[in-house]
Amino acid sequence: MQTLEAQTLTVPQTKTKFKTGVLIVNLGTPDTPNTPDVRKYLREFLMDGRVIDIPAVFRWPLINLIIAPFRGPKSAKIYKELWEDRGSPLKFYGEDAEKMLQERLGEDYVVKLAMRYQSPSLDDALDQFKKSGFKKIIVVPFFPQYASASTGSVFEKVMKIVSDWQVIPEIQFTNTFFDHPKFIEHFTEMARKYMAKDNFDHYLFSYHGLPERHMRKGDCTGEVCKLGSCCDTLHSMNQLCYRAQCFETTRLMVKELGLKEGTYTTSFQSRLGNDPWIKPYTDDVIKDLAKAGNKSILAFSPAFVSDCLETTIEVGEEYKEIFEENGGQHWQLVESLNNSPIWIDLLEDLVTKA
Repeated sequence: MQTLEAQTLTVPQTKTKFKTGVLIVNLGTPDTPNTPDVRKYLREFLMDGRVIDIPAVFRWPLINLIIAPFRGPKSAKIYKELWEDRGSPLKFYGEDAEKMLQERLGEDYVVKLAMRYQSPSLDDALDQFKKSGFKKIIVVPFFPQYASASTGSVFEKVMKIVSDWQVIPEIQFTNTFFDHPKFIEHFTEMARKYMAKDNFDHYLFSYHGLPERHMRKGDCTGEVCKLGSCCDTLHSMNQLCYRAQCFETTRLMVKELGLKEGTYTTSFQSRLGNDPWIKPYTDDVIKDLAKAGNKSILAFSPAFVSDCLETTIEVGEEYKEIFEENGGQHWQLVESLNNSPIWIDLLEDLVTKA
């Protein structure tokens, strides 16, 4: 009779390596700068209930019968100015980040770029992750400050897609990086290069605007948001407020650069429609600065990680024209993170901490 030891099978001990999916997400861009594709992009973007937060019965005709038909050709003309040989900067800088972050993280991770609107789509990227059987997915929205219309929309869309999956892996969302040391370091390092060559009278920190009602709706207490001095400090009751986070980004950069009080301004750009948006408005601030005798301005756009229509065209060209028309002489825009190594450092830190 065989002994128990003789009957026991030896099972080889192997350690299974589970890969993690990393989904990096930016807002989106038209597939081409031609009017039909721009209209298609505008319709998808503006029909998002977190972007234009009015009932769909009113939003549909507003977008499809008024904004897209009339704004499409004008926006297409601007996109053609922005377009490069590689296409839309927002997209190809995202593709660069995808490749560079994949190389940095190594074989234990699979990095995919997706856009909240248009291509590459969130549906396609997550479908690839689903078929790969990842144990964990980390979602990294490319928005430094939290807003319901950007970060919140990405969260909602991802959760809606995976809600239909039979097996849902662990999903980790990164929220903000408006105060990340690497984020502050990039803009201040770029600024110092310009400050070493020129003397600037004023420093302008221009962030993308949002309707004031978005700020009020985001105030869970109903008492904190006054759209004024409530953003003078960042604390537990306003820590997720977009406007408060923008002002905090400015304060951190100002401190790092050693700027004096009165030599810098935080403002908000890109307003749409007649409803009040968060203030002060960048175009009004520029006029006032020029009329006050400021001849040279260094401008920042710290709500964006990639140079795009809102930075290169709006801040870099259109606001420069406003400044010069009102007596200004020298206008310089500080570039976004784009495909810089420090941006990949920041992304790697967000992923590994998640």
